[in-house]
Amino acid sequence: MTDHTVVPPSRLFIEPEPVSRLLVRQVTQDDLQALEWDGVYLHFRRLYRDIYHSACQGKAVLWVADLENEGVIGQVFVQLDSARKELADGNSRAYIYGFRVWPKYRRLGIGSRMLQTVERDLTFRSFQSVTLNVGRENQDARRFYERYGYQVVAAEPGRWSYLDDRGNRREVHEPAWRMEKHLKGY
Repeated sequence: MTDHTVVPPSRLFIEPEPVSRLLVRQVTQDDLQALEWDGVYLHFRRLYRDIYHSACQGKAVLWVADLENEGVIGQVFVQLDSARKELADGNSRAYIYGFRVWPKYRRLGIGSRMLQTVERDLTFRSFQSVTLNVGRENQDARRFYERYGYQVVAAEPGRWSYLDDRGNRREVHEPAWRMEKHLKGY
């Protein structure tokens, strides 16, 4: 006997409504203030400006998730070349960082869509692998990357510094795992 049970619409897979109104695109200068997330990341203002200038020189690619009628709700930066060649070598390996989605929009597929966009772009640019660092305490993010084929390849001390919006040097210590993925086609 064939089961002709009708599945209620709530049990069918339907793309979450925000994702259908989402545009993943490269950052413009007009987006820089939005990257501060209503002041939460104001201290990164100079850093964002410097990263944007690096992108203008072809050394990085900055992406945002832009939700219709909401604005920027996610971001991810890609360093194409770095002084640390084990992260990004300008030729075959790139480095993802600054990847975040506003908390109220998490678990809707937005991070997945952003990561897939970045990986497609890197493949188009003939990069063979991508690296990233994930905080050792951030198990949810680590599982997210593992679902997409990233593997832990090294421990990172996570020590870095930057000039904040007031010109003060801030020291950061975020122990992390370095993860890597070989892009399809390579």
